[in-house]
Amino acid sequence: MRFKSIQVGGYRIFAVTGTNSVSFAIDFTKAKTQGLLGFAVERHDKEEDEQYFLYGFKFFRSVFAVPTPDILVSTRDHPVQSFVYDDFTAKPGRTYTYYFYPIKGKPKNLDRSAEPIPITIETEPAFSKLEHDIFFNRGVASSQAYQRRFGNRSPEQLRKAGEAQKAKDALDWLSRDLDDAMLRFIDQAETGDTLLGCFYEFRYEPVIEALRAAVERKVTLKLIVDAKENQTSDKKAFPREENLQQIKQAGLKIGTQVLLREARKNEIQHNKFMVLLKGSSKDPSAVWTGSTNLSIGGIHGQTNVGHWIRNADVAAKFKSYWDLLADDPGAQIGDTPAETRRKNNQLRQAVAAIDASPSEWRDFPTGVTPIFSPRAGLKILEMYANLLDEAESLACITLAFGVNKLFKERLIDNTHRNALTFFLLEREDKPDKDNPDTFIRLSAQNNTYMAFGSYLKEPIHQWAKEASAKILGLNQHVSFIHSKFLLKDPLGDDPIVVTGSANFSAASTNDNDENMVVIRGNQRVADIYFTEFNRLFSHYYFRSVQSRLNQSDRPKNTPSLFLEESDQWLDKYSLVSLKRKRVEVFVKMADAQTLSV
Repeated sequence: MRFKSIQVGGYRIFAVTGTNSVSFAIDFTKAKTQGLLGFAVERHDKEEDEQYFLYGFKFFRSVFAVPTPDILVSTRDHPVQSFVYDDFTAKPGRTYTYYFYPIKGKPKNLDRSAEPIPITIETEPAFSKLEHDIFFNRGVASSQAYQRRFGNRSPEQLRKAGEAQKAKDALDWLSRDLDDAMLRFIDQAETGDTLLGCFYEFRYEPVIEALRAAVERKVTLKLIVDAKENQTSDKKAFPREENLQQIKQAGLKIGTQVLLREARKNEIQHNKFMVLLKGSSKDPSAVWTGSTNLSIGGIHGQTNVGHWIRNADVAAKFKSYWDLLADDPGAQIGDTPAETRRKNNQLRQAVAAIDASPSEWRDFPTGVTPIFSPRAGLKILEMYANLLDEAESLACITLAFGVNKLFKERLIDNTHRNALTFFLLEREDKPDKDNPDTFIRLSAQNNTYMAFGSYLKEPIHQWAKEASAKILGLNQHVSFIHSKFLLKDPLGDDPIVVTGSANFSAASTNDNDENMVVIRGNQRVADIYFTEFNRLFSHYYFRSVQSRLNQSDRPKNTPSLFLEESDQWLDKYSLVSLKRKRVEVFVKMADAQTLSV
């Protein structure tokens, strides 16, 4: 949801709420900001009878000359020096009133006399009966919060140390509501219903146990599981071997309850979706989709999202796609080259016929449009690139396996007059050592900004040393950013969200079994994705900057780690600055409402 405050002292607050995150911007164009040291932020939660100033990491160095990693400071004494702010500690379905206090004076003699700007907001419910519910895991095992709570020890280390409850708490903190939502989707299936599933990885025991329990209450279960024989001389087939082991352990029957996806052994069955069919008539009812693999790392490690869609037409499309894959279509081992081409082309044509999606984003209707793979050509990938390039105000994308050249070719001629564009990547975008001349660099000159997965390998003043999801044993390959979603003008009146299993690549378009949904015109969906993107981008942007500094000859004791002792921080809000542009996105957002305080 979107909110704005009344104007107080020339300031107006804008807010966008998701389920657990609230993003704010402060319009200061009519305020007298000379001498402003920042804002103290107070939150009032009537439901829990709490009212207190929120905490931050940055502080005045003249107050704490020798900081240590255990310091957290109140914004009452160490104000936020930014006109954008996020609260990542909100709870779903709550009403909060925030008070932003303009602070002037000196660090050791603060002037708090200015009238605060109040804004009342409502967060989205996590579980609803609406068309869409969206669930992000925390996706930040490499964080100060995890270090403070669990001392950079993995859930398994905590369990082995005899701290079973703390191990459970760690898993719960990492997954947030993602695992619970997946289990609830399965648990809604009643006697006589049918659950269809299509999974790349099938090795998360709580979900497998929930599926087995569904069978016991006489739910018909039919799963398609990746079982490609892609082994090499020094590597076993993945995820085939582990999937088969879990299927056997759960007592599920191959051939009836579980269908093995073995054709096209060099391409992956990358889907992670379920479809609920109601009653003996098997009426399509709901879909679970997103980027979350059924694994410890998928749910508790790398960044992922699960998306619950209650829409019969969408569910029917997913059922048709499932029916197609159930026959294990495509080339088989032993096929001749001609047979391979013919069978694979037939598969691509059959997939494209299911969704018949437009190739131009403007032609997508309001609502939900599924897009399935594999399919011929790159029209869909080009459409995704155009969504970023043709955004009016803001575009955001998460990428687990690099930036496809189509996106770069579209954005390379952009300037500060184009939409603000954010990339959140698993790894830093940099030239290939073998082909450096082919690299296209996007930068602030293109109004494009990137953050990538990284963590603090050593303590930096008040920031403690962190551990990555890989170090914690949660993930081995993709440790940070595994989600796959794109946002076009998420705060506009006609937002577009693209989300699912595909990595915005040629392989995910032409070769792999994949699903995406294009959601147009749904502000609730856009707001939830936007606030979660903000959370993740903010987390990793700081760490990306530190990672680059550590690789350079520049001093590591950068002043940005501390608050400015004067109003000098305002200089960063020039008209063409990134910081100013971020504020303007909020100021121009559609349909913001003002609630009584």
